[in-house]
Amino acid sequence: MTETRPTLGARDVLRIPDFRRLFVAQAISDVGDGVTFLTLLLTVNQLTHSTAALAVMSIAVALPPVTIGLVAGAYADRLDRRRIMLASDALRGAFVLGFIAVATLERLPALYALAFVQAAIGTFFSPARGALIPRIVPVEGLLAANSISQISRVIASLIGTGLAGVIVGVTGAIWPSFVLDAATFFVSVAIVYGVSRSAGAPEPVGADGHGSIGSSVGAGLRAIGHSRILVGTVVGLGLAMLGLGAINVLFVPFLVNELHETPIWAGPIEGAQTLSMILAGSLVAALAARLRPTSIITGSLVGVAVACWLLAIVPNVLGLMVVLFAVGWFVTPLQAAASTIMQTATADALRGRVFAAFQAVMSTTTIISTAAAGIVADVLGVRTVVGLGGVVVAFGAVASALLYAADRGQAEEAQEPAEPHADPGIAPAA
Repeated sequence: MTETRPTLGARDVLRIPDFRRLFVAQAISDVGDGVTFLTLLLTVNQLTHSTAALAVMSIAVALPPVTIGLVAGAYADRLDRRRIMLASDALRGAFVLGFIAVATLERLPALYALAFVQAAIGTFFSPARGALIPRIVPVEGLLAANSISQISRVIASLIGTGLAGVIVGVTGAIWPSFVLDAATFFVSVAIVYGVSRSAGAPEPVGADGHGSIGSSVGAGLRAIGHSRILVGTVVGLGLAMLGLGAINVLFVPFLVNELHETPIWAGPIEGAQTLSMILAGSLVAALAARLRPTSIITGSLVGVAVACWLLAIVPNVLGLMVVLFAVGWFVTPLQAAASTIMQTATADALRGRVFAAFQAVMSTTTIISTAAAGIVADVLGVRTVVGLGGVVVAFGAVASALLYAADRGQAEEAQEPAEPHADPGIAPAA
């Protein structure tokens, strides 16, 4: 079922001064993140020449959303979100500069620890930003705002990765990359400082806000559990990442071992998928005028599942490029719709915790999928695992569709007027 309603496009939301500040600050910070992550990997590789050491660094950066994210979300619902973002970026800028001092083989454990801490501080930024956006963007513009934020993140990450490669490759040194990243965080602080102070304060969180952090986290999880639309979103995208995580980690073996192609194709293929994600962002406003975010999520998951099955049978590298180009058309609307649902189906006092819980689920399923993919692929084969990944994504589509349908049915029942009935304690009028 479709519905028509007024929507705001990308240009409309960018005319909102506070959102424009958040958008620009996030884009600059994302460039820095891309620079730092690749530079960390290049540093570890240069020091150790060990794939195991690289895996440890990747895990150190990926663990904070799982281990600390829920606590970060609780604080995003207790404290001023604008100040959390300012503190997070300022501290991350300082810690990034610290990488320069510990980038030696003797201090490698300290480099791992510092990377974990820096990523942990970043987990406070994301739920605070996600919860703050509905305070400055009207509901009819949220899908567009989330869409262009996702597009910006993809582009900025690519730019950052490219800059890191050029800086390290040309200079042979890693410190310029870390200095550049620190500068992006400090610029982000200066821009976010201009956001209206009134937008940062969350609404009162109720009784749980005066208890322990543990009780506050529990209240956030219960809020998700009591909402079919939120459960449908978390389950649907969680299963999607469980399937896609395996496919992502098996991309290079699929390209080289199954299709017998050179790794040079990896760049053009990634570029094709990125291009389709950017192009898809231009369609989000049109989709928002005709479809519910829940319908966008279910439809996108179905599209991704079908693409995974096609991926399992592609005969050559051109087929691989075409299929992954198609996947990009579903990814941007999927992620934008998920963020919009969390912003609109959650009270302001709980948004930080809902965003943090969602991120924790995504990170957990990605880690599980990544860890299991190599083992299972050795037993069943890469193509089989890719096809099974599509099956898992399809389960996510079915689960989300059923939960969304149940939520709509419950809402319709609640809106139905009660049938008139006679009160047995009152005699009818003569």
